[in-house]
Amino acid sequence: MKLQGAEIVIKCLKDLGVDVIFGYPGGAILPIYDALYDSDIKHVLVAHEQMAAHMADGYARVTGKPGVCFATSGPGATNLVTGIANAYMDSVPIIAITGQVGRNLIGKDSFQEVDIAGITMPVTKHSYIVKDPEKLAYIIYEAFEIATTGRPGPVLIDIPKDVQSMMIEYEPVDKNAINYDHKVKKGVDYAIVDRAVQLINKSERPVIYAGGGVISSDACAELVEFAEKADIPVTTSLMGLGAFPEDHPLSLGFLGMHGSKYANMAVYCSDLVIAIGARFSDRVAGKATGFAPDARIIHIDIDPAEIGKNIKTNIGIVGDAKAVLKELINRVNVPYHKEWHEQLAGMKEKYKFKYKRDGSLKPQYVVERISELTGGDAIIATEVGQNQMWAAQYYNFTKPRTFVTSGGLGTMGFGLPAAIGAKIGRPDKKVINIAGDGSIRMNIKSLETAALYHVPVITVILNNNVLGMVRQWQTILYKKRYSQTDLNPSLDFVKLSQAYGVDALRVTTPEEFDEAMKKALAEDKPLVIECMIDKDEKVLPFIPAGGSVEDTIEE
Repeated sequence: MKLQGAEIVIKCLKDLGVDVIFGYPGGAILPIYDALYDSDIKHVLVAHEQMAAHMADGYARVTGKPGVCFATSGPGATNLVTGIANAYMDSVPIIAITGQVGRNLIGKDSFQEVDIAGITMPVTKHSYIVKDPEKLAYIIYEAFEIATTGRPGPVLIDIPKDVQSMMIEYEPVDKNAINYDHKVKKGVDYAIVDRAVQLINKSERPVIYAGGGVISSDACAELVEFAEKADIPVTTSLMGLGAFPEDHPLSLGFLGMHGSKYANMAVYCSDLVIAIGARFSDRVAGKATGFAPDARIIHIDIDPAEIGKNIKTNIGIVGDAKAVLKELINRVNVPYHKEWHEQLAGMKEKYKFKYKRDGSLKPQYVVERISELTGGDAIIATEVGQNQMWAAQYYNFTKPRTFVTSGGLGTMGFGLPAAIGAKIGRPDKKVINIAGDGSIRMNIKSLETAALYHVPVITVILNNNVLGMVRQWQTILYKKRYSQTDLNPSLDFVKLSQAYGVDALRVTTPEEFDEAMKKALAEDKPLVIECMIDKDEKVLPFIPAGGSVEDTIEE
């Protein structure tokens, strides 16, 4: 049968299980929006295209399904780029569909024409320009396959307006016929796994370093089983929070620049690091030679390019974390590491997170109380900066897909739209965005979307009237030369929120925060809580960029 190109787009998305699209219409994508009019796929209208990408990203992180966003050509498409790059850095599967000028106008500097496929090439797994209408349906199916196969990531499909409008012979696509050349090999190299097992069985001070890849591969249950059988403590990257329950006796929490000192010390003193679905980023292994100087490294990752890229690896295992962990579980046979656990227990007691409790409203207290009042059973999104690190330090993450944050790109303005996408994806969960006053300014107009669609996201703004993390660096590293980090103190987040149609409260004491948070959790509507905190409150401990645990600043 023949269908209009735009109808094929919507039909393919529906057949692929898409239930919501985040986007903003414009001239070059109007045929697709016209076809969407007759569809039961939900559409969420955003106030800026960057938010559409972040909402799709948040949706994907909590559901495990690809998030989908739409934008028109030119500036609409370029506004998606930051969100696409964010998803790429954190290995999140999103499908970005953009309209493009007609094929006869491409390359002629036409109105709102831009080479978005070329622009996004470095930050996507693949970018398409649909020039052959007969391949439209196949491309959409292949895009979903690429986005979700192996190491997940974003894919862009740029569709010229004439392709959207023309009648095309449509045949259903056989998913099994998708000929994607870069499919990841499903098998595991047993010889390499056996070599890894020999190291594990001989190790006296092993540590598991788990990253976001464990969550992406749905291998969290296997991680717990492996850690328990091999009796190995587990630390996670920022992206790995939730992969291993932090109330488990073997948990060390997260490591790195603002991670716990005891997690960093555990890795530093270890004789074996088993990295699973992690990439040894500079925020974890700042000084490569000082990361785990006496340890052998086993690196398990689905992306062969990551093996040995940042840290010299003794054994690299390329494969899906779930499959590799199953093989390790079947093979390991190690004794109880009694002395190692006793040493780590001493470190945890000596170097536990702490802050001064003087009766004033502290950001650490705010996050602790959110964790306690929700029982740890909520989805936490964050903006970027001090708020992000306090959330990672003081919230008790026990389940996967409950932490939504911008790890690799560090995108200010990510948290609120991502939280909205997360809530739409998981309406059964309380979703709380922990924000800083600097970061949330960038996309605070997402509150309009929350109000318009009645998305009950709770936003907690830690307001210190400065760019907190930058000011912290200026305090410690730049002799208190505060260049351009003071923000407008007259900005009233309560009135601003109310202007968007969202109720808001301002709190200045722990007691006021408790009351406000209980109110927010009891209601089923979007709410903003503005928490007034000291501008000189710091995220500690802190390992300066390029340093090691020996360079930790604790006071």
